[in-house]
Amino acid sequence: MHVGAAMFFTDYSMSSAELARECEARGFESLWAPEHSHIPVSRRSPFPSGGELPKQYYDAMDPFVSLAAAAAATKSLKLGTGVCLVVQRDPIQTAKLVASLDRVSGGRFLFGVGGGWNAEEMADHGTEFKTRFKLMRERIEAMIAIWTDETPEYHGEFVDFPPMTARPKPVQKPHPPVVVGGMFPHGARRALRYGNGWIPHSRRPVYEDVTNYLPEFRRMAEAAGRDPADVPVTVWGIAADRDRLRRYEDQGVARVVVSLPAAGRDAVMPLLDTWAGLIRTPG
Repeated sequence: MHVGAAMFFTDYSMSSAELARECEARGFESLWAPEHSHIPVSRRSPFPSGGELPKQYYDAMDPFVSLAAAAAATKSLKLGTGVCLVVQRDPIQTAKLVASLDRVSGGRFLFGVGGGWNAEEMADHGTEFKTRFKLMRERIEAMIAIWTDETPEYHGEFVDFPPMTARPKPVQKPHPPVVVGGMFPHGARRALRYGNGWIPHSRRPVYEDVTNYLPEFRRMAEAAGRDPADVPVTVWGIAADRDRLRRYEDQGVARVVVSLPAAGRDAVMPLLDTWAGLIRTPG
C-alpha cells in the first residue's frame, strides 16, 4: 500500500518543491494538490466537513503550477490533483495542462477529479450545480479523446467540438489515470463508469469508515464489468494510526493520503517524520 501527502499550497505554506523533496526522501509515493479558484463572499454552501471553512480554502494556489514546481524538484514522486474541479475548467485547455504536466514530470501525473460542493463558486464559472456531474463526465470523456485520438472530436449535451489537432499527448498510455473523488455510493459509481480509480474520504458524517463499503464496491465493479484491480481505491484524510493502516492494507486499499496543514516547515516536518516511521521501506 502506498502513502501520499496532500497540502493546500499557499503563500504561507511550505513550497510545493520543498515539500515534494522532503516527501520523496521519506518514502512517500505521491504528493497531491487540491484547488479552489475562489470562495464567494456569500458562503451559502455549507462546508461538507462541518464548521467554518478553513482559511487555506480561500488561499490555495493553482494546483498545476504547484505540481509543475514539485515535478522539477523530484525524480520519482507521483504528482496528483486532489482534486481538480473539472466542472470549473475548460476541457480543451485542461487536457493540454494535464498532458503538459505528464510530459514535464516524465509520466508521473495522477489526475484526481471531482464535482465539487460550492454551488456559488461553480456559478461564477457558468456551471449549474444540479447538472455538474453530467458536465464532469462529458468533460472527462472529451479530455480522454483529446489525449488518445489523433483528430479528437466530442459531441455531448454540454461539451461539443469538431475534429481538432491537440498536442502534446501524455507520456502515460493511454492517458494519466483519472481518479474520481466522491462519497459512496455515487462517487464509486462515477469512478466505475469512467475512472481509473476512486478517491473516497476516510470518514464523513454519513459513515464511520468508508472501507466498510469496499466489499460492496468490488461487487459493483464486477456488476459493471470492471476488474476491481483496474479501479484501485485511494483513501483520503488518514490519521497516523499503525493499526488502521495495517487494516487498510489488508482490505486491499491501494493508497492512503494524509492531509497536511497549509503551514511552514517547523509545523510540517515533524508530521512527515512521524509518517516516515510508518511507511514500509521496499525490500
